[in-house]
Amino acid sequence: MDDILAAGIRFTVLFYNPNIHPLAEYELRKEENVRYAQQLGVPFVDLDYDKENWFERVKGLEWEPERGTRCTACFDMRFERSALYAAEHDFSVFSSTLGISRWKDMDQINGCGKRAAARHAGLQYWDYNWRKAGGSQRMISIAKHEAFYQQEYCGCVYSLRDSNKYRLQQGRGKIMRGVKFYGQAEISERHEPQTP
Repeated sequence: MDDILAAGIRFTVLFYNPNIHPLAEYELRKEENVRYAQQLGVPFVDLDYDKENWFERVKGLEWEPERGTRCTACFDMRFERSALYAAEHDFSVFSSTLGISRWKDMDQINGCGKRAAARHAGLQYWDYNWRKAGGSQRMISIAKHEAFYQQEYCGCVYSLRDSNKYRLQQGRGKIMRGVKFYGQAEISERHEPQTP
């Protein structure tokens, strides 16, 4: 975000992630965003944690793989709500940080963003590739400097289930939410035992 500010771009951070499970994980990820936005003096908007709508949206897609149609439905829902907020508050452009993750499909993300923008006249989805030109390394550097929470699964209950299954098959333990932070050893007082 600091590079965007340095470029003179005024923006607002919008947090809409009804997919994140459980609520404690949602709150932890949200607070990391709040903390950094406040540090940079950037406006922060927290939209509703309407997980019931998210579960309804992905109903029947519970066993889809990561990057499959469940992810598309999830991205569509989140981008549609983000685009609506942008249109209602006179933003002409919106984007997403989803693309910084090497685990995500850029075409899938950009397709969802562009479809959502097309619903509103004059709104554009900025499909900038945040991974290029050292963007991924910059993200890791900032994450370490800020000691951000290190997420070990996408966020949804199905991603947690599948990630834990994979880890167990590899002889590793299940994900323990709230304990890994970039650039720091595990912090036990922030530990919350995980449940599937």
